[in-house]
Amino acid sequence: MTADMAFECVLVSRDPGVVCVMNRVLDNFSIATNVCFTSSKASEHLAQGSTDLIIVDYDETTEEFVRNLCKIQLQKATVIAVSELDRPVPGAHLAIRKPLTGESCAQSVKTAYTKMLRDHRRHARYALMTSVRADDQNGRTIPITIVDVGDGGIGMITKELLAIGTRLSFHLLLPGAERSIFIEAKVLWTRQYGAAGCEFVRIPPVDLSILHDWLKQKCRVKRPLVAM
Repeated sequence: MTADMAFECVLVSRDPGVVCVMNRVLDNFSIATNVCFTSSKASEHLAQGSTDLIIVDYDETTEEFVRNLCKIQLQKATVIAVSELDRPVPGAHLAIRKPLTGESCAQSVKTAYTKMLRDHRRHARYALMTSVRADDQNGRTIPITIVDVGDGGIGMITKELLAIGTRLSFHLLLPGAERSIFIEAKVLWTRQYGAAGCEFVRIPPVDLSILHDWLKQKCRVKRPLVAM
């Protein structure tokens, strides 16, 4: 991975001890941190842009905030609750029991980091501008231009009228790859001006490995300072 993009965290706590320990651990994972002392400030920050990780000092003042996180934001954000309770916290993916230790925080952030990296790779799209000729299930040949590719599908534009559910098969040469890969994809949605989105239906195992290796090279996430 190249050292470009850092994951972003919103840390909700007014406890200096929690902020100090978590900041040190997050810094070791090369995660950019925004500290919010109240749930309202955190909500304002979440509404402004993308957040990958939310860590909340869980008590009666933040209980409703944690419970409503999935409504106000981002299904993709990973949520960690820092809690005195010895049980899972509703709305949180992980919980860290108080009193905090550097070891317990590091282990939870490591688990969250793995999930964040997996989610990032699954949802990220990388721009292309590659023209190919695709065949549909009826044997019709359709010129398309692939504009982006990700782990689960492609975005494209075409002058032809496509119905949702249309299956397309084509060969795609990824920039820098030694050979093209074969892809069979299904149209999931269409828009005006010929834009469409497709999910992968079938890619031969060798070709899928080429695609995954290419996507990993494009995944520009800042490398943690600690071993993963």
